[in-house]
Amino acid sequence: MTRVADLITQFEPELLTRYGSQLLPSHRQALAALKHCRSRFAPQMLASCQGCHSQRCLPHSCGHRACPHCQHHESQAWLQRQLEALVPATYFLVTFTLPAQLRTLAWQHQRRVYALLMQCAWATLKTFSQNDRQLAGTPGAVAVLHTHNRQLGLHPHVHVCMPAAALNAQERLWRTKVRLGKTPGSREAARGGYLFSQTALATVFAAKFKAALARAGLPVPSELIAELPKHWVVDCKAVGDGQAALRYLGRYLYRGVIQEADILGCQDGQVRYRWRDAKSGKQATRSLPGADFLWLLLQHVLPRGLQRTRNFGFLHHNSRRLLGLLQLTQGVPVLPPQPPPERPVWRCACGQPMRILRRRMRPEEAAAVAAANAATAAAAPRTVRPDQPQPAQAAKH
Repeated sequence: MTRVADLITQFEPELLTRYGSQLLPSHRQALAALKHCRSRFAPQMLASCQGCHSQRCLPHSCGHRACPHCQHHESQAWLQRQLEALVPATYFLVTFTLPAQLRTLAWQHQRRVYALLMQCAWATLKTFSQNDRQLAGTPGAVAVLHTHNRQLGLHPHVHVCMPAAALNAQERLWRTKVRLGKTPGSREAARGGYLFSQTALATVFAAKFKAALARAGLPVPSELIAELPKHWVVDCKAVGDGQAALRYLGRYLYRGVIQEADILGCQDGQVRYRWRDAKSGKQATRSLPGADFLWLLLQHVLPRGLQRTRNFGFLHHNSRRLLGLLQLTQGVPVLPPQPPPERPVWRCACGQPMRILRRRMRPEEAAAVAAANAATAAAAPRTVRPDQPQPAQAAKH
């Protein structure tokens, strides 16, 4: 396994030379954060053991969204919130993909294009749900933005996890189009069911997205209009009770686009990494120069403040009371409010938990505290057990 921080240390000068003019402020912040995450250059925290009362200085984690080490707690908290909002209906995973001809436009205007991509995906599903005879209402959805494919290339698309259900607030009606079978989440339940036509979804989504680009002052360049595909790609498949789909989405939500276990090594300036081929299901590998590999990762660092996930409809955060009433009327077991998942506890060598005394100390300040603690420990008298021989007595024997 090769650490991303080591690759940044080794190839950052070459990256700045080749791609420095294309780096955004968010990219430079990501480089600095990932490079010093939990290293001796990171801000330090002072922790004290609750058992033996020894003190240690520990490095802070960077907390960056692109870091493969950080944000695990945030990912678990997000997943817990989504699982608590499940409703009794078959869930579908609908994926809206941006055509390859528009990827350059999306890269040049990430903040606006990615936001429009999520908004148009939701507007399309909302339109179909309201016009559907069996639903005739507003659906709920959880949308997650992905910008990469399995090979880490630029491939903007949105995954929308939504139940085949809708709420008509005016008539106070709750309707479901496809209900779960006797075994929620089973393979049989996932196979059955039909939500909307993929071809019709793609046609409406394409029209809405082009119109949204024009309203935002980002019309499709004339030389690309003829190259745009006639049929865009929208995939819609049933995913049972939705739990597996939400866990899949949460896995890539906060912890970067690649795990360090998938970076196989770095030799002769070439970084080799692996991914799973979608068609064959087998592991495949690829080698790239170190600077190109870092540039590949930085392309998926979102601008600061841009949300990667959003909730819509009756699954929006402002509809928590309505969702609770809905779950109650539909026979969803009422569970007591679950506390957020606890963060991992640092433990001393003696096994007792450590309590944080100070945070965000500069490295030089932390070094001074560590030196003072070492001097205090050296000056403290050593406790000798009654049955333990003294040094002089031990020498005689």
